[in-house]
Amino acid sequence: MADTSFRYDPLTTAQEWKVAGRQVAIATVIETWGSAPCVPGSHLVIDRDANFEGSVSGGCVESEVISEAANVIDSGTAKILEFGVSDERAWSVGLSCGGRIRIYIESLV
Repeated sequence: MADTSFRYDPLTTAQEWKVAGRQVAIATVIETWGSAPCVPGSHLVIDRDANFEGSVSGGCVESEVISEAANVIDSGTAKILEFGVSDERAWSVGLSCGGRIRIYIESLV
């Protein structure tokens, strides 16, 4: 039987990185439709140097989210991204699972 006592928490990583003086953004899945690899509430933590922990799409759109997180860190303005199979960006970043996903990115102050 697998040990389920440890649960990875990207929000703990975000707090640790922030305390260490790193500029940090958190991306959160806020809505999904159809087939989506991560459920609402899933997190991806990104720092200014593009280091990251967690997942918002099982790898499908992470590169785009990481890129946008740098803009959010720089501007301090939160952003909502939406990806779906009808969205050209979705195909270019690999979201071909047939679903749609909305992701909220915010900078930690």
